[in-house]
Amino acid sequence: MNTKGRFGKFGGQYVPEIVMPALNELEENYAKYKDDPDFQNEFRTYLREYAGRPTNLYYAKELTEHYGKARIFLKREDLLHTGAHKINNALGQALLAKRMGKKRIVAETGAGQHGVASATVAALFGMECHVFMGAVDVERQKLNVFRMKLLGAKVIPVSSGTGTLKDATSEAIRYWATNITDTHYIIGSAVGPHPYPTIVRDFQKVISEEIREQSKEKIGKLPDYVVACVGGGSNAIGTFYDFRNDKDIVKIGVEAGGRGEAPGENAKTLSGTGEPGILHGAYSYLLQDPDGQVVEAYSISAGLDYPGVGPEHSFFRDTGIAKYVSVTDQQALDAFQRLSEIEGIIPAMESSHALAYLETLMPETTKDQSVVVCLSGRGDKDVAMVAKALGQNIE
Repeated sequence: MNTKGRFGKFGGQYVPEIVMPALNELEENYAKYKDDPDFQNEFRTYLREYAGRPTNLYYAKELTEHYGKARIFLKREDLLHTGAHKINNALGQALLAKRMGKKRIVAETGAGQHGVASATVAALFGMECHVFMGAVDVERQKLNVFRMKLLGAKVIPVSSGTGTLKDATSEAIRYWATNITDTHYIIGSAVGPHPYPTIVRDFQKVISEEIREQSKEKIGKLPDYVVACVGGGSNAIGTFYDFRNDKDIVKIGVEAGGRGEAPGENAKTLSGTGEPGILHGAYSYLLQDPDGQVVEAYSISAGLDYPGVGPEHSFFRDTGIAKYVSVTDQQALDAFQRLSEIEGIIPAMESSHALAYLETLMPETTKDQSVVVCLSGRGDKDVAMVAKALGQNIE
């Protein structure tokens, strides 16, 4: 068994031999550039000048008063170019691909935010871009599909399986495996075979690094709680990572509880019935039946209906570094409306899951404490879908 890229027992490289040369090439180049001052300087410059970092740590005064307990701060990743945290990783990987001499980007996407971010950086650096997207997600995220096409990307609908993120990821991997000489696969979440979970985490950890710095000024101390939604887990690993050794900071990952407890009705990989297994090249917790077959995940949120989770999150769960909970579709819908009405901020449905957990968390807090929620994306992309869920047709 390959021991590379392990988080405890999780992670590794479980891929066909045809993919190994590409992974080895990526690992070599990442090792070469990750601490290279020129690479880091270029990455930080694009994050600042193009993406709009640092993002605000915003004191949500009205939401805080609504609960009457701990102070609530929102890490405003929704203010980034393209509308979500995904641009952090897309920029980093595209800069890496450029140095590796790749001409084409391939990506998978669920909610479309990673697809838009990948199409954006491909346009910026003059690269071809192919985005694989489940046919179900193509239908419920029409706005993002059009945005990707505007940016020059080719969007390829995937109708195999349930036509969602898992199937899009499988197709993207197949395409990459047959085009590895000139193509780089930008995985959008902290999943997949080594070195991807490490690469994605390293490009997203800027979130928690900024929270640490900004907390000193905005809060006067480090936060007591940090909360983030978890699908594959890129915004959450970015939010938790710099606090992994701070034992007195409670780190909470919020998964999609969907519409019920039955298999196929939720995406509760770490907070429900997930068991360790292999999916998309890594050993991690995933939703599976007694025979080890993957159980399809469900969530109202296109970015959270993934049946697995990043291997580092599995490690965080088993070692108690972070705890993982879930909220239902309805609770997330309520939180979507609550933040819109109370703070004038329309959050992504993914982020709404993290916000929904405040209903459970806030009564346990005291007024001298502080809670930071990663607002991973903005909700423009979800407005039509939410309207439909609320019985209104705006299309």
